[in-house]
Amino acid sequence: MFGILDRIEEAIRSFFIGLIEGNLTTMFTDVNEKTSTIAEQVGQTPEGWNRSIFQMIRSLSETVIIPIAGMIITFVLCYELITMITEKNNLHQSDSFDFFKYFFKMWVAVYLVSHTFDITMAIFDVAQYVVSASTSVISGTTSIDIDSALASMIAGLQAMGIPELAALAIETIIIGNAMKLLSILITVILYGRMIEIYLTCSIAPIPFATLTNREWGQIGNNYIRGLLALAFQGFFMMVCVAIYALLVQSIIVSDNIQNSVLQIAGYTVLLCFTLFKTGSLTKSIFNAH
Repeated sequence: MFGILDRIEEAIRSFFIGLIEGNLTTMFTDVNEKTSTIAEQVGQTPEGWNRSIFQMIRSLSETVIIPIAGMIITFVLCYELITMITEKNNLHQSDSFDFFKYFFKMWVAVYLVSHTFDITMAIFDVAQYVVSASTSVISGTTSIDIDSALASMIAGLQAMGIPELAALAIETIIIGNAMKLLSILITVILYGRMIEIYLTCSIAPIPFATLTNREWGQIGNNYIRGLLALAFQGFFMMVCVAIYALLVQSIIVSDNIQNSVLQIAGYTVLLCFTLFKTGSLTKSIFNAH
């Protein structure tokens, strides 16, 4: 009689341990996939992320925005000429070098607008190089060894009673589902950044048209700072991922499995928060507003 009860108890224990092991495997796999997905997404240039969207944005910029930028260039250059005339006492105190500077500004203004997309993409190419270089350094330390992590945790499950195992199984199911929702939120943050990049690039000729004027040039200067902030936001995202993965690795060997699972969930929430904050942080660093 007692032998049958012992076998039933062992079967129940094996069921819960297998369920917890499966949940933990999924959880650690999600962590590894999260880090690799973020690294892959932030390392993409606007053209590489989605070529169809990139071509559409470029077409809109060249056919719709550049004509407006041409009008702005005309206004800015006229304003520049009027300012030069009034500052030089109606040209009575001017020299030929002033006209040389003016015509040079005209050439620079036209060149900047006509090559806006090339200049804009060059900024993201530089940032993509930085992200790729950091990925090669970070990727070697962020991947969790799932087998060794499970071995250290499952060893502690054998000493638990059935009620503790049942509670832990329910806890891992709830936290596992919560982490999947957080994964969706992280995807939204990543995709939102890329859409913001496309929207910013679509209007690029207009701020570029103001760069050659001292007063109006503040628009273009702030725009370029914003581009730099968006571009290098990917680097900060990679650093957040590296910190997250290393924090998770530091707790998976904990003797208290319930506490370890809760910490993993807490660090995932922290990852979402820090990824969201990278945008305002980079804008603050590059003084973009």
